[in-house]
Amino acid sequence: MAGVGDAAAPGEGGGGGGADGPERDRRGEAEQPGGGHGPAAAPQHTETLGFYESDPRRERRRGRAELSLLRFLSAELTRGYFLEHNEAKYTERRERVYTCMRIPRELEKLMVFGIFLCLDAFLYVLTLLPLRVCLALFRLFALPCYGLRDRRLLQPAQVCDVLKGVILVICYVMMHYVDYSMMYHLIRGQSVIKLYIIYNMLEVADRLFSSFGQDILDALYWTATEPKERKRAHIGVIPHFFMAVLYVFLHAILIMVQATTLNVAFNSHNKSLLTIMMSNNFVEIKGSVFKKFEKNNLFQMSNSDIKERFTNYVLLLIVCLRNMEQFSWNPDHLWVLFPDVCMVVASEIAVDIVKHAFITKFNDITADVYSEYRASLAFDLVSSRQKNAYTDYSDSVARRMGFIPLPLAVLLIRVVTSSIRVQGILSYACVVLFYFGLVSLKILNSIVLLGKACQYVKEARMEEKLFNRPPASTPSQSASKAQSKRRSSPGLSTEENLSASVPSQPARPKDDVIPLLVTSSSDQFLTTPDCDEKDITQDNSELKHRSSKKDLLEIDRFTICGNRID
Repeated sequence: MAGVGDAAAPGEGGGGGGADGPERDRRGEAEQPGGGHGPAAAPQHTETLGFYESDPRRERRRGRAELSLLRFLSAELTRGYFLEHNEAKYTERRERVYTCMRIPRELEKLMVFGIFLCLDAFLYVLTLLPLRVCLALFRLFALPCYGLRDRRLLQPAQVCDVLKGVILVICYVMMHYVDYSMMYHLIRGQSVIKLYIIYNMLEVADRLFSSFGQDILDALYWTATEPKERKRAHIGVIPHFFMAVLYVFLHAILIMVQATTLNVAFNSHNKSLLTIMMSNNFVEIKGSVFKKFEKNNLFQMSNSDIKERFTNYVLLLIVCLRNMEQFSWNPDHLWVLFPDVCMVVASEIAVDIVKHAFITKFNDITADVYSEYRASLAFDLVSSRQKNAYTDYSDSVARRMGFIPLPLAVLLIRVVTSSIRVQGILSYACVVLFYFGLVSLKILNSIVLLGKACQYVKEARMEEKLFNRPPASTPSQSASKAQSKRRSSPGLSTEENLSASVPSQPARPKDDVIPLLVTSSSDQFLTTPDCDEKDITQDNSELKHRSSKKDLLEIDRFTICGNRID
C-alpha cells in the first residue's frame, strides 16, 4: 500500500499534471527570482516615447548633475548658431541699411534739382515776364500799323503773360496798404504758445491756398484764351480775373504773416519761439513716417518738401532784409543772424532726411525711386520748351510742386522796395545793373537746368513721350471712356490696365512711329509697385476694388495736407 501510494504519488503528479502542472510551473517561475535558485534576471523596463524608464533614484542623480551652474554657464558660453541658415533674411536687412545710407545723397540730388527749378520759375516772374508783357503790349499797340493778319489780337501765351503782369501790378499796389510794422508789433505782443499755434495754422493755410490757387489761375488763363466758336460755359473773364487778384493778394498777406512770425522768433531774447518752431519740423516725422506710402504718394510728398524748403529760403531772405533795415544795414548784425539761419536750414534738411529714410524703410521702397522722380521733373522742363507745349514752364512747376511764384514775387518786391530807398541817378543805375544781373542768372540757370534735364530724360529713356501731344478731350470724357473700356474687357492683364489709365494721345504719322515708354521696363517701374510674380493674381483682384494708379507724369495735384493716401 505504501509502495502503491508512493508510486501513485508521482503518478498522480504526472496524471494530474494536466491540471496542476501549469500552476506549478507558474509558481516556479514566480518563485525563481526571489528563491535564489538561479541568477536574478534583469528588470524589465517599459518603453515610453523611444526611451526606457530607469531607476527613479538614478534619474534624480542625473538631473541634479545636469542642472549644475557650471554646465549652464558652459552651455551659454559655447552655444553657437549659423546665420547662413536664413541667408535671405539677413541679406534683406543689409540692403535696408544700404538703402538708408543712400537716401541722403539721392534725396539731396532731387532737392537741389527741384530747388533750382523753383528758382528758375521764380526768376522768370521777376525778369523775363516784364519783358514778355512789354512785347505783347507793343504788338497790341502796333496793330493799326501792321494790320490784323490773324483773328486774334494776341497769341494765347501773350494773353496769359499780360494777365500775369496786370495781376502782379495790382497786387503790388494793394500791398502798400498793408502796414508791415503794425503787423510785426501785433504779432510780437502775443504769447509764445499762441504764436506757435498761429504758425501751424499758417502752414496749413499755405498748402490749402497753393492747392486751390493754381486752379483759379488756370481757369482764368483758359477762360481768356478759349476759342470763341465754342459754346460759352463759364462766368466770364472779369469774374475770373477778380478771383485771381483776390487769391494772389490774400496769399501774399499769408506769406507776409509767416515771415513776420519768423522775424519775431529771430528777434526774441531767449529764442524759445524759434526753438519751438524748429521742433515743429520734427513733429512732421511723427505724422508721416508711420503711414503707408506708395511711389506716387512719396513723389507728391517729395515735391511738397521741395516747395516748402524753397519757400523757407525766401522767408529767411525777407527776415534778413527787414532786420538789416532796422540796423541801418550794419554788416555786423548779419553775422548775428547767421547762426540762427543755419540752424533753421540744418533742422529742415535733417527732418527731410530722417523722414524719407524711414518712409522708404517701412514701405520697402528703394533709393533709386528718387532718380525716377528727378526724371519726371526733368520731363516737365523739356516738354515745356517744345513748339507744341500746352503750358508755360512756371505753370507746370506750380502744378507739379504746388509752388506758385506770383504771391511770393509780390511780397518780395514789396519788401525790397520798402527796405531799400532809391535816390539819385547812381542808385537807378545800380537797380538797372541788378536787374540785368538777375536776367543773366535766369538765363544761365535755365541753360544748365535744360542740359541736366535732357540728360535725365535720356537716362530714363523717356524721349519718346516728348512727341506725344496732350489729349483733346476733357478729363471727364477721357475718364468715362477709360471706364467703359475696362468694363467691356474685364479680362485685361495688369500691364493693359495700367496703360489704359494713361489718357489717349494723338499719335504721329505711321512712317516714323516710335514705341511708347509705357511698354518699357523703366516706366513700368514708375507706375507699378514692387511685387513678385506669384502676387500678380492677387494684385489683379485688388485692382478691381480700387482705382488704378496714375503715372508720375500725370500727377498734378500737390496738396499733401494730411498725406492723403489713394
